[in-house]
Amino acid sequence: MKTRIAAAALFLVSTAAGAQDVTRTLPESVGKVAPALEAYSKNALFGSVWDDEALSVRDRALVTFAALMTRRESDALGEHAALALDAGVTPAELSETVTHLAFYTGWGNATAASEAVAPVFEARGITLQDLPGAEPELLPLDEAAEAAREEFVSGTYGDVSKGVVDNTRELLFRDLWLRPDLAPRDRSLVTVAALIAAGQPEQMTFHLGRAMDNGLTQEEAGAMLSHLAFYAGWPKVFSALPVAKDVFESRKK
Repeated sequence: MKTRIAAAALFLVSTAAGAQDVTRTLPESVGKVAPALEAYSKNALFGSVWDDEALSVRDRALVTFAALMTRRESDALGEHAALALDAGVTPAELSETVTHLAFYTGWGNATAASEAVAPVFEARGITLQDLPGAEPELLPLDEAAEAAREEFVSGTYGDVSKGVVDNTRELLFRDLWLRPDLAPRDRSLVTVAALIAAGQPEQMTFHLGRAMDNGLTQEEAGAMLSHLAFYAGWPKVFSALPVAKDVFESRKK
């Protein structure tokens, strides 16, 4: 095992942007406090999970960022933002991820994420000119899909909170989800990752189905679940597995 751990310590993830050392995201303090955790990190997580081609390194970096933001692990966000940029996530995509997840994890989490990412952007010379504006030209709306979603939500919850129903329609599905600087597949990817990390599998059915409609494959979704077990914890992933199974099976009918 020691040989494998030593090899894993030198493990480099190859990306389009060049070889990136994922082990840099593990603080030195871990080895001083929990040597076994350091070994699991370098051997199992960095040396196996991150190397699994079922999900690209770029997507893994984006999913990890989304999970850490959801869990408000601000101390780790800066390093993972840098890793995501090195893995091919653009500054615009990272900016949109923060904005998007404000609606799904809360404004406080998005504010904390912005504070963590700002020094990374500054160090790399990323300015406002590199980031999406407040009012871009939106992507086309899928009128039929939106009508079906609106009919269900309005009919089910319109008498409970008209404000939630109206804001969901106008702010989320007729605005946020149509912003062009984060592809629909990636918006779905980070949304599902956030729901898993937050322990809210009851919301996954719609969003995982939408993710697969937007191009996420079953293999990629399964790999995302395996990846998130390390970043969100096994219990949250096991709570999500029955939902994923139902979504996968429903799409085979």
